[in-house]
Amino acid sequence: MNTNATVQHDPEGKQFYVIVDGARAYLAYMDLGKKTLDIYRTFVPNALRGKGLAAKLTEHALRYAEDEGYTVLPSCSYVEWYMDRQSANAD
Repeated sequence: MNTNATVQHDPEGKQFYVIVDGARAYLAYMDLGKKTLDIYRTFVPNALRGKGLAAKLTEHALRYAEDEGYTVLPSCSYVEWYMDRQSANAD
């Protein structure tokens, strides 16, 4: 299983995703306007869980948001946890 797949961005579908062994893991967001992204869902198929794909997708989405000057609302509990963890590690 190759979990080194490159994260792709589908701006029309408002998702970041990877495809590994034919399975698709993704992070979905909404652009709320005023440079605000609501990241509301991450999904990793059972066969791909525990490989760090949710973290990879989240890291990529947060980097995109920062590069583009967006504020992020983490409606997804995983993304909220990830951001809290990153914040705690920065202290």
